[in-house]
Amino acid sequence: MNNQKLLTAHPIAPEVRQRIAQELDRIEQEHQVQILYACESGSRAWGFASPDSDYDVRFVYLRRPERYLTVRPERDVIECPIDAVLDISGWDLRKALDLGGESNPTLLEWLRSPVVYRQHAARAAQLRELTERFFARDRAYHHYLSMARKNDREHLKGETVRLKKYLYVLRPLLAARWLRFREDAPPMVFADLAEAVLPEPELIEAINELLALKMRAGEAERGPARPVLRAFIDAELALAMQQAPTQGERQPLAALDEFLADCVLSQLH
Repeated sequence: MNNQKLLTAHPIAPEVRQRIAQELDRIEQEHQVQILYACESGSRAWGFASPDSDYDVRFVYLRRPERYLTVRPERDVIECPIDAVLDISGWDLRKALDLGGESNPTLLEWLRSPVVYRQHAARAAQLRELTERFFARDRAYHHYLSMARKNDREHLKGETVRLKKYLYVLRPLLAARWLRFREDAPPMVFADLAEAVLPEPELIEAINELLALKMRAGEAERGPARPVLRAFIDAELALAMQQAPTQGERQPLAALDEFLADCVLSQLH
């Protein structure tokens, strides 16, 4: 591996953390739930936010026991109005566990985020261990490949492009490359992922140039297409389509049911 380093940054200002904490408190009180885990998702967690990037706060919550015993299930998502700074939403624990049993990459990324705003230490650790246990390499691979193809098709075909969209193609493509050679989930932070799977100095230099520009430019900043990145994306997409991992063994879901029951019933004691 070469010794070049990719730029990375994901600091959260104290005043922003305070506002997020207040919003999480409000959600708990208004919806009568307990937030077990809350983190940053999106570009600030991946390590390539623009100065005007918003804060994508995601959380997993637990409802009161009686609310799991209704004939008609309640809505299992809480979504707050989005403003220029905050985008906050969360999943009920039952929904999170259901998706975890399907090896949902989004949930795995939440639980691997480098920016955690709140967590019930024991429950968050158990949830993280369960989702890692149910990780399915083939499902994650197809998720990331599909994401890379979609973003490339929709955003990178013109002579000028939104610069951030290169990163929204490169990140899932590199995650797919990771999964062709490893059994575990790829890192959440883009720099960690890229440095683990990219041996090409020219490509790292091109990505660093893009990262530096994005970190000082706005979210909507556009620029000319970049030949070095375009060539890599074309070659990597073709390779990724040919070398998908085979399906692995699926795990029984009993452990997820037990965890949900333990979380719900523990509130009665």
